[in-house]
Amino acid sequence: MTPSSISVQFIPTGFVPTDEQRKIQASRHRINLVLANAGAAKTTTLALRIGEAISKGTAPEEILALTFTDEARQVLQARLTAVGIAYNTARRVRVQTVEEFARQVLAGMEDAVPSALASVREQKAFALDALENVGPNNPDRGDVLDIRTHNTAVSQFLDNLLKLKATLTLMRGGDGMDPEFAAEGLAVPLTDYLWAIEYEKQRIDLFGYVEARGFFDATYDLACALRTTPELHQALPAYKLVVCDELHDINEASFCIIETLLNVHQPYFVGVGDKDQVIYSHLGADDAFLQYRIAASFPDCATFPLSMTYRHGPHLAYAMEAFKNKAVESNLPLRTEIHEAPYADQPGACGQQVVEAVRQWQQDGKPLDACCILFRDQHQSIDIENALMQAQIQYRTLTMHSYLQRDEILFLRGMLAIALGDFHHVASPETRAAIVEALATFAEVPLTPQELSEAKTTIARDPATLEYFFEGQIKRVGNPAARARIEKAVEYLRSLEPAAPAHAALAAVCDFVEMEKLAQRLYVHPYEASVVTKCVNGFIGTARNLNQNLTDFSAWIGTAEKVAGARPGKATVLLDCVANVKGKEFEHVILPFLDQGEFPNPLRTLSEEENLFYVAATRAKSRLTLIPAQDPARRSPFIARMQLAGTLNRANNAVRRNLAVPTATAGRRDLKVAYANKDAVKSLGAQWDRTRKVWYVPDHLDLEPFRNWLAEP
Repeated sequence: MTPSSISVQFIPTGFVPTDEQRKIQASRHRINLVLANAGAAKTTTLALRIGEAISKGTAPEEILALTFTDEARQVLQARLTAVGIAYNTARRVRVQTVEEFARQVLAGMEDAVPSALASVREQKAFALDALENVGPNNPDRGDVLDIRTHNTAVSQFLDNLLKLKATLTLMRGGDGMDPEFAAEGLAVPLTDYLWAIEYEKQRIDLFGYVEARGFFDATYDLACALRTTPELHQALPAYKLVVCDELHDINEASFCIIETLLNVHQPYFVGVGDKDQVIYSHLGADDAFLQYRIAASFPDCATFPLSMTYRHGPHLAYAMEAFKNKAVESNLPLRTEIHEAPYADQPGACGQQVVEAVRQWQQDGKPLDACCILFRDQHQSIDIENALMQAQIQYRTLTMHSYLQRDEILFLRGMLAIALGDFHHVASPETRAAIVEALATFAEVPLTPQELSEAKTTIARDPATLEYFFEGQIKRVGNPAARARIEKAVEYLRSLEPAAPAHAALAAVCDFVEMEKLAQRLYVHPYEASVVTKCVNGFIGTARNLNQNLTDFSAWIGTAEKVAGARPGKATVLLDCVANVKGKEFEHVILPFLDQGEFPNPLRTLSEEENLFYVAATRAKSRLTLIPAQDPARRSPFIARMQLAGTLNRANNAVRRNLAVPTATAGRRDLKVAYANKDAVKSLGAQWDRTRKVWYVPDHLDLEPFRNWLAEP
C-alpha cells in the first residue's frame, strides 16, 4: 500500500508519515493497540491521530490524551503543535497524566478536597504517624513485628505501599484474610503489610472520607471506587477519542480506569507501548497488558506495528532486532557506530576506558553534554566518577546522586568526622545534614522526625556539635547492639597513628559495624543490600588506590565533593542509571561494566534485565560504546546476543540504501495568506486546513498561480 492510497485528511508539517503511521492515523477500528519499538515516534503517531480526529470534525475538548509521567505529558503536549496543530487548538486538547485525570474525576465526586501530601517528606511524616498504630492494633504479633522509624525503613515501606496500590493487591488483601498469609502472598514484610493497612485507615475513615492523598493515591482511590461501586462508572467524563502513550508503564489500577472509561462511553482508543520497555515491575508494570489483557477486554481490538526507529541507524536497529528477536528497521542514512572497548582486570581500568571514549568523542568535535554514561547500578559510578575527576572532565548526574551522597558513604564519612574531630572538610551544610541522617539510620537511633530535623539543622549550622550528637544520641539511645559496634569502631579509629592507611581503617570499621549484615537488616530486598555492600567496597577501593592516610583521605573527599557538586556548565558529561532515562535519548551512550554478575544482575529476573539492557542501548543516536571485561568468560552475554558481526553487512547495505533514497516531501504546499486574499486563493482551488489553521495547495494543482503566497517548504 502506498502512502497516497491511505486516505487521511490531516497532513503534518515538516515530515511525511510512514505507511505504518498512516494506517494508525486512518484506522476506523474503535480500539487500536500499537506495538512499537524504541525510538519509533510513538508520541508523534498519537499526535497524528489527534490531528486526524480534529480534521474530521472532533472538537479538541472531546479528546483525552493520557500519559503516566509528567515529563511524557509535556512531550505529548508539545508534539501536538510540532506536527502542525494550531497552538490554540492544541491547548484545548486535554493532555493529562492518569493521576491528574483521576484526581479531577474524584474532585467531581467528593464534597471536600483532601489535603495533599505533595512531597516525599510529607508522605514520610504521614507514614510515621500511621506506624504508631501498628503495634497497639496488633498486640498479639508484637514478637514478629519489626518496627523501625529510620529514613530507609520508611522509604522501603512507601515503595511497598506503592506496589500494593498499583497492583490493587492491597484492596484484594484487605478482605479479612490472615495478615501473615496475605503478606507472604503479596511478597512484602508483615510489618509493612500491617503498616499499609494502618496508613489507609488514617488516610480514609470508616465513612469513606478521604483526609489526604499522596503520590498515586488518586489513581488507586478511583480504581477502587470503580471496582467496588459500578454505579460510579457514569461519573467518568465522556470523550470521542482517548489516546494513551507509553502503555508499557501501565499497571492494574491504571488499567482499571482506562478499561472502564472505554467501556462506559465507547470512545475510540489508540494506545502505544513497547513490551520490551517494561522495567518498572516494582511499580506494578506488566507486559501482560500489552500481550493479552487489552485484547482480552476488547476482542475487536486492532493491533498495529511501529517497527521503524527514528532514533538511530540500521547498525543499532539490527543489533536490537537480533537481541530481542523482533523486527526493527531504520530508514535513517546514518551509521550509528557501535564500539567495544574491553577493560583489563586491574583497578580503575574500566574508568580509564570510559575516559578514553569521552576524549575520543571530544576529539571528534562532539559536545560533552551529548554524551551520557549509563550504569546498571549506582555502585558502578564510583570508578567512573573518580576517573573523570582525575582526567579533569566535568560531569553532572541527571537524577541519581554522586556516590559521595549515598547513605552508606555518608555514614562512613560521618564516622571519620567523629573520630578525627574534623567536620570542616564537609563544606556543604546540605551534606552535613545528610550525614547526620545517615548516622541516625545506620546507628538505628529512634529519633522523631522533629528531633531529626532539629539535629540536622543544628549540625549543619555548627559542625562542632556533631560530637554532642554522637555522645548524646548515638551512644545513649541508639540500638544497643548497633551503638556498641559503632563505639568500638570510633575508638579504633581514634587509636590509629596519623599515618595509618585510610583503606585499612575503613575496612576495619566495616568489620566492626558488620556492614554487610547491617545492610541486609536495613534493606529488605537482597538486591538493594547488595548495592550498598558494593558501594562500600568501591569506596574502600578508592582509598586503597589513592594510598592516603585518614586525614589526607578526609581532605580528598571534601575536594572531590566540591568537584562533583560544582555548578555544571554545558560542557559536562551526563551520568545516570539506566532505569532513570527511559524516554530520553543521547547522541553518545557509554555502557561500562558489561560483565557477568553486573549486567544482567543475578538478583533480578532475566526478562527485566533484558528489557533494561534494551532500554540502555536504544538511548543512543549516533554512537554506542560497550565496555565489557577483557576476559571473554566475564563478558555479559547480552553483547553476543546483539550479533554485531552477523548484522554488519546487512546494516552497511541498509545505510547505502537509505542514502540513495530521495528525501520524501509532503505532496501539498502551505500558503501564507492575508485575510483579504482568502477568497482569491480559494477561487484558485486552495483549501483550508482547520486543524493547522492554514490555507494549502492540494498536491494535484499547479503551484504557479499561488507563487505570491507560497510558504517556505
